[in-house]
Amino acid sequence: MNFIKKLFAIEQKPRRGLLALEWLVLGYTVFTLLVALFTYTNLQNPDSMIWGRVRVVAMTIALWLVYRLIPCRLTQLVRVMAQMSLLAWWYPDTYELNRMFNNLDHVFCAWEQSMFGCQPSLYFAGKFSWPVISELMSMGYASYYPMIALVVLFYFARRYNEFQRAAFVVMASFFIYYIIFIFVPVVGPTFYYKAVGVDNIASGIFPQLGTYFNTHQECLATPGYTDGFFYGLVENAKAAGERPTAAFPSSHVGISTVCMLLACHTRQRRLVFCLLPFYVLLCMSTVYIQAHYVVDALAGLASGALLYAALMMSTRRM
Repeated sequence: MNFIKKLFAIEQKPRRGLLALEWLVLGYTVFTLLVALFTYTNLQNPDSMIWGRVRVVAMTIALWLVYRLIPCRLTQLVRVMAQMSLLAWWYPDTYELNRMFNNLDHVFCAWEQSMFGCQPSLYFAGKFSWPVISELMSMGYASYYPMIALVVLFYFARRYNEFQRAAFVVMASFFIYYIIFIFVPVVGPTFYYKAVGVDNIASGIFPQLGTYFNTHQECLATPGYTDGFFYGLVENAKAAGERPTAAFPSSHVGISTVCMLLACHTRQRRLVFCLLPFYVLLCMSTVYIQAHYVVDALAGLASGALLYAALMMSTRRM
């Protein structure tokens, strides 16, 4: 009951300006708008990209006005969660910008081959194709957004004084990954294997595709138990918004690492132990379902830890 009262209680000293997270969103909006304008003639859907950014700005201002009219924790939460919900829109937007660059998957396949003597994403799924393993991997992959939401909402409910900081760290990590995705066009095994043929991949043949993915978005079906519940969730998610983009580094591994470290920061063991199995499964699943190469996952792990450390240090006074 006390939580509900605090949720609707009018703040005595409401924030006057935009949240740090909202300034971050506007900064990313302006940056990608400039990239779109400089490459306008090479883009497939430049007008829709520009108007999409106008709508983001309009939504940000509208929610700020709502908060100014009703300054309480609930409207603060709406402002934050609205921006975080747009991450699913910003993700395929990276494809619109990086599709004009030459694809680099042949380089990453060659690295995998030299490091492991094979393609682990082919080996992993083929060697462990049992329904139980398949469903556990799909469940881990599907837990990505629920994990993010749980951590951010935990801060809102239990550590409100650090809520804005935690949300900022998550959002800043996402946008840093998105900027990398724009300029490092790697699509991952599910798209690259489909384009060049699994037989070629198994034979160690990794052709360079140039701008092939500018006009092709076909991918392999997720390997595993096709009648599984979580398998269906992953396939539906792929059909709804998957694009040939954003493979290196793995933001699934990177962002989930940031979330795990934020959970550790709360010093709440139950939260950490609740998330830990899903985190481990998620990291493994990125390779199992052929969304990422192993080098993507390793880079995601390292970059996630570095981003957490850097962003937490830079937001100490938030």
